[in-house]
Amino acid sequence: MSGLLSGLGQFGLGGLENMDLYEKPKKEEVKAEEGVKAEEEPVVQEQDFLFDKTFTCPICDKEFKTRTVKIGKAKLIGTDIDLRPKYEHVDLLKYDIIMCPSCGYAALSRYFKFITSPQAKRIKEAISSKFKPVTEHKEIYTYDDALERYKLTLANAIVKSAKPSEKAYICLKTAWLLRGKGESLNKEDPKYAEKKKQIEDEEKEFLRNALDGFLAARQTENFPMCGMDEPTVDYLISVIAMRFEQFDVASKLISQIIASPNTNPRMKEKARTLKEKIVKQVKLKNAGK
Repeated sequence: MSGLLSGLGQFGLGGLENMDLYEKPKKEEVKAEEGVKAEEEPVVQEQDFLFDKTFTCPICDKEFKTRTVKIGKAKLIGTDIDLRPKYEHVDLLKYDIIMCPSCGYAALSRYFKFITSPQAKRIKEAISSKFKPVTEHKEIYTYDDALERYKLTLANAIVKSAKPSEKAYICLKTAWLLRGKGESLNKEDPKYAEKKKQIEDEEKEFLRNALDGFLAARQTENFPMCGMDEPTVDYLISVIAMRFEQFDVASKLISQIIASPNTNPRMKEKARTLKEKIVKQVKLKNAGK
């Protein structure tokens, strides 16, 4: 605008000499033109999917509240090859543990109420007698918070001599949780690579134990197992076995899934896709010898 309004200083209006002839729209106006909807949409936060649910501990009979995901609130956006579910805005895995803050009893939500008297006695002796009560209430659980709860749950499962399938399922979900933690890391962190490697190593350890547990359960337990039918469990075993290059185990189970008349079409398609991956990995391994 140099020149157009020069000279206004003589009127005491020098401050107006640099005004824009064609005023640029204000940011608020631009947003309005682009659509008022964008301004009105609230920022979605993890706590929006949560609420406090009250439980009664089957070990100490005390009531407590824990953070729980609202049913039907979270949107499933996909699954990993090993069926790990991924939701928009919130990782449901962080909230699948119910833990009594008074006595330390902890379990996956599907198993929390189901405990025998002998199991309760063992937990009281090995865990509750030493447990330091927790009073802290958090609006959301961080991945580290959730991992502590999963590890306490696994300790409870070991102490109460839970079935192999329950312990395997805890290990599987802990591995999934660790994967989520790895994905949430800040890639700009100077120690990103180090932290990522540490998390991946821990995930592998839990997956390996999940594999051992499911293989043992398959020989001694009936289906459904952890809420899963036989083809689903066999598929999970195959995926994990493939990861640890146990191709004979993976190939055998995948072939059974595909051949079984009890396998639904969707699972058969997953099994065929996995079979192709197994064949490719076997070829790569043999080529490298």
